[in-house]
Amino acid sequence: MMGSKPIRSMTALLAGLLGAAASSAAHALEWYFQSPASKMAQEIDTLHQYVMWLIIVIFVGVFGFMFYSCYAHRKSKGHPAAQFHENTTVEILWTVIPALILVAIAWPVTKTVIAQKDTSVADLTLKVTGYQWKWG
Repeated sequence: MMGSKPIRSMTALLAGLLGAAASSAAHALEWYFQSPASKMAQEIDTLHQYVMWLIIVIFVGVFGFMFYSCYAHRKSKGHPAAQFHENTTVEILWTVIPALILVAIAWPVTKTVIAQKDTSVADLTLKVTGYQWKWG
């Protein structure tokens, strides 16, 4: 009876994964954004890809370093815990590196947002009149 619980857990996990796969098959195959139709939409799409890849690199780097540190410096290998209390170098690094990452994201984002506000050569102009109980 002891071995039946892991088998039931694995069966439930497998059934959940198969159900998720079957439910996702009903969705359209295209999962990404529509193709950009204007220059501004292309800039936004490029910006999205840039930020997404930057975030993925940061995620993989940070979690890779965390998992390596946990594995290589575990207590069973006899490593004593390191003390980082009031370590100026570490405090400067974990302040400067995120600030640089924010600048690397904010610079192109700001440029794109400012470009969105320029409506001097609009492709389409809409005139909307608001009435008390309806739109015109």
